[in-house]
Amino acid sequence: MARAIHHVALTVNHWGRSREFYVKLSEALGCKPIIDVQGSPHQDTEGRVLVFAGNDFMYSIWEAKKEYRENNFQFYSVGLHHFAFAAPSRAAVDNLHEKLKGMGADVLEPPQEYPYVPGYYAVFFRDPDGMKLEYVYIPT
Repeated sequence: MARAIHHVALTVNHWGRSREFYVKLSEALGCKPIIDVQGSPHQDTEGRVLVFAGNDFMYSIWEAKKEYRENNFQFYSVGLHHFAFAAPSRAAVDNLHEKLKGMGADVLEPPQEYPYVPGYYAVFFRDPDGMKLEYVYIPT
């Protein structure tokens, strides 16, 4: 029986700008790089992998293989639609929004309440490859 999702791994096209974005995002989310390698476990000897870990969550970015680097992320295509980080408070959502603006991130929807469940408060934004990300607070 699964208790939770252990981690999410994202594939990115433009390593330099994606790495910079995710390092800044991770700092804002309170997590740190724990693996930063070129080669294994990537299938390509030149492929790069960066794994972040925080309080009860983990995620990573993997450099796309050369033959796939010009592919673009598409909402509603097969695969990832978006993924969300859990925020500890509404203020944390607002604070991340300010940091995202300072980073020049593409904010899709500023912090607001959504009708999914009572108190659902989130900001939606994109990474440098256009993948949709979310930071959400849901009161318990």
